[in-house]
Amino acid sequence: MDNNTKNTGQVDTLVQMRGLRFAYGSRVIIDGMDIDIPRGKVTTIMGPSGTGKTTLLRLIGGQWRPQAGSVHVDGQNVHTVNRRELYRLRKRMGMLFQSGALFTHLSVFENVAFPLREHTRLPEQVIHHLVLMKLQAVGLRGARDLMPTELSGGMARRVALARAIALDPMMIMYDEPFTGQDPITVGVIMQLIRLLNDSLGITSIIVSHDVQEVSAISDKIYMISQGKVVGHGTPHDLGRSPSDWVRQFMNGLPDGPVPFQYPAPGYLDDLFGIA
Repeated sequence: MDNNTKNTGQVDTLVQMRGLRFAYGSRVIIDGMDIDIPRGKVTTIMGPSGTGKTTLLRLIGGQWRPQAGSVHVDGQNVHTVNRRELYRLRKRMGMLFQSGALFTHLSVFENVAFPLREHTRLPEQVIHHLVLMKLQAVGLRGARDLMPTELSGGMARRVALARAIALDPMMIMYDEPFTGQDPITVGVIMQLIRLLNDSLGITSIIVSHDVQEVSAISDKIYMISQGKVVGHGTPHDLGRSPSDWVRQFMNGLPDGPVPFQYPAPGYLDDLFGIA
């Protein structure tokens, strides 16, 4: 199927998932999902912990293979291309890991320079200029000589973002970018995601359970639970959704389709041992 549909007036889809199924042994994590990630937009995948959000990123990147279904990225089936084509496709994907995943023995400058040295043959002077440009974009050009151990958590995540855009990717995947950050840092990261998406013309895929943050910057949100897509649309659409699943998650309700109590025998029976 041709995803390049700009001339037809339809939304241009960069990532298309159809009938996706993934399981760990007998435990089904993703069960027949259909998801479309529009090109040039910020799309968020939300849901309770353990529902397969990070798993979807790994399937998009080709680290894992689904038991059924397909993942197309820019028209290519991620799980049927050969290894050389997959590596070429991955060079066009940036990834911001939840931990930042900086190389602790390399300076800030060298961390951002790493993918440029690994995947290009650019002269050192050009690499120098590119690294400073990427660090300037995230507000950390002045921290280029620091080591990761000298950075705050928020600064480390911004350096990781500079590294993720080093090769000018067509899309960036963010795995829980706001977790563990103070409100100021969260605001900075939110601004950077939106600003970089729009100014660089890239596509952003965010995995998160931070409702307010992603609702403020997302063009589209997919809500997943129990292996299924239970709702999708703009943040405004989901705020008015009739789905009990969506309402519980968006409003932070303690009980609902996701129960407060883990399945257990009757309370009195359990207390007094009544058969």
